[in-house]
Amino acid sequence: MKQRIAGREAVAKKGWLRAHKWLLFRRISQLGILGLFLLGPLAGIWVISGTLSASTVLGFLPLTDPLLLVQSLAAGHLPEAVAVFGFIAVLAIYSLIGGRTYCAWVCPVNLVTDAAAWTNRRLELKKNLSLSKSTRYWLLGFIILLCAATGSIVWELVNPVTVLQRGLLFGMGLGWLLIAAIFVFDAFVLRHGWCGHLCPVGAAYSLIRFATLLRVKVAGRARCTDCMDCFAVCPEPQVIRPALKGGEGSATVIASANCLNCGRCIDVCPQEVFSFAKRT
Repeated sequence: MKQRIAGREAVAKKGWLRAHKWLLFRRISQLGILGLFLLGPLAGIWVISGTLSASTVLGFLPLTDPLLLVQSLAAGHLPEAVAVFGFIAVLAIYSLIGGRTYCAWVCPVNLVTDAAAWTNRRLELKKNLSLSKSTRYWLLGFIILLCAATGSIVWELVNPVTVLQRGLLFGMGLGWLLIAAIFVFDAFVLRHGWCGHLCPVGAAYSLIRFATLLRVKVAGRARCTDCMDCFAVCPEPQVIRPALKGGEGSATVIASANCLNCGRCIDVCPQEVFSFAKRT
């Protein structure tokens, strides 16, 4: 029996644009942010300077990746005041919109992992590796301990986000091997393996969840036909079940810190079960 193609029924019912609306918005966001970083070196228009790990917007607003600051502290380096202010700014922004929103709407590696997941689904490949979702947190802890042991910010040497961003400017070189390895791993070994099981950057952002206002809501739970399309496309399918399959009176908001707020469940659902809503 041929595997169901997630989203095909949604396209038939809602039309292609509505069935890809949030995916298109995410691509505009990801490519737009990358473009703003590239404007400076390529055209001399410095809207954002630096990298996604440490940058300055319009010459005055610093932004510092939380994992970078933690590595610096663990390595025994006292960060400059501007880095601390940048960390506070990032913490404030993602506390409101959800930490892992970074993964779906900003991170350029998501373009690679989404392509790999699409390839996996189209080839109808089964995973041949099993990893715990907690593996990324163990890896995050190991990186921090390694920084403390070596006195250096070790993750930035191999951080795929930094490698990809810098590679677009200065040439990828051996960086292509790292990005290709992530694609092959996600496409042929474990679907959503990098973002969903290993990435320490995503693990760090998932810890930012103080007062998240924007969440995915399962407002039309009664309309669900158990087609499983949402589970097929979600990088973190375990976050859907409590809201979608909960008993009567249970919360309909996907509250997990590992929800990416990517909107793919909204796109591919033919019954329009999901929607974005303010957290109440």
